[in-house]
Amino acid sequence: MPLIISPKTSIKVYDISDRENPRLQRELSADGQYVSSRMIGDYAYVVINEPLYEQDDELNLPRIYSGGNETEIPATDIYYCDVYDYYYMYTTIIAINTQNDDQEPTYETILLGASSNLYVSMNNIYLTFPVWGGDVGDFGKSSIHRIHIEGDEIEYVASGEVPGMVLNQFSMDEYDGYFRVATTTYGQTTENNVYILNMSLNITGSLTGLARGETIYSARFMGERGYLVTFKQVDPLFVIDLSDPSNPEELGYLKVTGYSDYLHPYDETHIIGIGKETTDAGEFAWYQGVKISLFDVSDVNNPREISKLEIGDRGTDSPVLWDHKAFLFDKSRNLMVIPVLEAKVDVTKYSEAELVWAYGQPVWQGAYVFDISLNVSSNEDALRVKGRITHIENLGDPEQDYYYFYSPFSVTRSLYIDDVLYTISDAKIKMNNLENLDYINEVQLLY
Repeated sequence: MPLIISPKTSIKVYDISDRENPRLQRELSADGQYVSSRMIGDYAYVVINEPLYEQDDELNLPRIYSGGNETEIPATDIYYCDVYDYYYMYTTIIAINTQNDDQEPTYETILLGASSNLYVSMNNIYLTFPVWGGDVGDFGKSSIHRIHIEGDEIEYVASGEVPGMVLNQFSMDEYDGYFRVATTTYGQTTENNVYILNMSLNITGSLTGLARGETIYSARFMGERGYLVTFKQVDPLFVIDLSDPSNPEELGYLKVTGYSDYLHPYDETHIIGIGKETTDAGEFAWYQGVKISLFDVSDVNNPREISKLEIGDRGTDSPVLWDHKAFLFDKSRNLMVIPVLEAKVDVTKYSEAELVWAYGQPVWQGAYVFDISLNVSSNEDALRVKGRITHIENLGDPEQDYYYFYSPFSVTRSLYIDDVLYTISDAKIKMNNLENLDYINEVQLLY
């Protein structure tokens, strides 16, 4: 049964066994704002933040609404973690059995700061939030909390903290009984770190002081290796050995122009990077078009960029840079798809010196479809554009530039079923042949 969650934390479970007549089976909601969710087996785990405030000399308490009933979570059932924060919030985790309508949801509420990042393994939810003030000083720390999950059982088990700020969920990982996290520490200068913690969230090993003056733009943990991209003027890709939980080590790094906002494993020894190309301007760099890289990390001491593509000029963008769900990849089909807003600079309007900072005008929006394969001859590139698919008519009209940014026809997602590629915008689903990208059909959506 599919589950739909709205930003206001309304959770609906549908029965779609009759595809032409889907039925709403259950609906529940909660006060507060939706943070994130994960599906493990039959259970969906939903995380909600709700501010703590006082009204009429009383503190608010979280409420859950299910089957027409309202449940206020008693203060005695709320776990309190003694971590200083200037803005306390309730964090509620709800477990929902999506296959059993008769089973009531279970929940656990913790009084924390505002949960900013979340990582989920098969057995644990890790919540992090930044901690400023108190005795932390200017550098800041990240508070980490481990909640054990198993079916409808939710149990808060451990807390800890590490110096620095966590970028996103890919900066965290659980492997072989240890939790690994990458952070950036801010102060008179920035520096980047990797910490390894045991299941009690005590630090067992650390690697600190990486790329001083730069910040983490992307991270990925893969087994006994970790990969970090930092950036200020050029893009260092760091390869880190995590095999010894007490002694993580830097193995090698590669410096190339640009940076990667998102790293995705191609296989055990190759990584795809999606980000921006840049032009060095001395103390800083100018962003340029969207850059796609394929890195070979088989020689951990000497990683290489073996293929790259740049799309558009300065002003080109892609949702993949901030939302990994916009990225489609299937190694077995040599397939990669990303939505792109492409911009081009009119070179006749700028001097050569001005071109490095000139913003281009939007000329196209849609899905770029790529062939990506290592099984190519020596004179072929591992990364090639196969074609493009758009939902927007009358492309290239300069008077309609705003339309590219706000259009309901802007492609944001893609997927495939059998040999059909589906591209999705708010207003349309388009179907193309996966092999040659020939048009098949489309469905207009209400918006």
